[in-house]
Amino acid sequence: MSILIDSQTTFIVQGITGREAVNLTRECLDYGKGAKIVGGVTPGRLGRDVHGVSVFDTVGQAVEHNGAPIDGSVVTVPPAFTKDAVFEALENGVRLVVIVTERIPRRDVAEMVELAGEHGARIIGPNCLGIIVPDVVKMGGIGGPARDAAKSYSPGPVGVISRSGGMTTEMSSTLTAAGLGQSTAVSIGGDAIIGSSYAELMPLFEADEETEAIVIYTEPGGRMEADLARWVSEHDSRLPIVAFMAGRFMDEMPGMSFGHAGTIVEGKEDTAAEKIARLAEAGIVVAEEISEIPAIVKERIAARV
Repeated sequence: MSILIDSQTTFIVQGITGREAVNLTRECLDYGKGAKIVGGVTPGRLGRDVHGVSVFDTVGQAVEHNGAPIDGSVVTVPPAFTKDAVFEALENGVRLVVIVTERIPRRDVAEMVELAGEHGARIIGPNCLGIIVPDVVKMGGIGGPARDAAKSYSPGPVGVISRSGGMTTEMSSTLTAAGLGQSTAVSIGGDAIIGSSYAELMPLFEADEETEAIVIYTEPGGRMEADLARWVSEHDSRLPIVAFMAGRFMDEMPGMSFGHAGTIVEGKEDTAAEKIARLAEAGIVVAEEISEIPAIVKERIAARV
């Protein structure tokens, strides 16, 4: 099994004629069993195609042409137009929106997340690389070209969640090299406001029978780790979680910025040390090095048997 997407998930690419989107579309079509990209949207480009994918002026046209609701959308349009694109997708029945675009105004992101909630939809991102189910399908640029993604990701029992797109692949590659495949890997985005946090994805992994452990990549700044620790404690999660905390040096360098837009340390609770302590209290192991993660995961899975 997997979470969020599978081999039958249909999706569109908004902004499909842009250079990044053209490459992303090719990568998704080539990977695994081949993504079911049922259309692309770029206003004014109706009638064109990108790697055989028909281009429409609006999401509504794409839905009408498909003859059935469309499950998801990958949004790659410029920041100034992202909110309109996401609203259009949500209002046309799309229930999973992966936002690749970065540098979107926070107010716009907040409004998109609010509307998604009203429509019973989910946003992944912004400023993310998307979702991958190893050897099956990927939605977004995660893992890069299909041949590279096939080397880094492999099917298995470990769910991966990361604020960094690149580190999603780095951690998955490390797991794969150690014989630990992934059930689903999700790049959730590193911005201060995002659509889906660690805690919000945990119920999905918890319900997935094939997922036996979770690995997360995290950074100083923000409250997502506190929310995750609280969720794990309150729900008595069956899944062992192993985390890697980047940027620990920031605790010794007050005022320094690091990594993503979400990495804003506003007080003691946001520091790496405090986050590590909070995670540990919830039974979440924090690895000193990424190379240590596979051994810890194997140990934690074995301890549950």
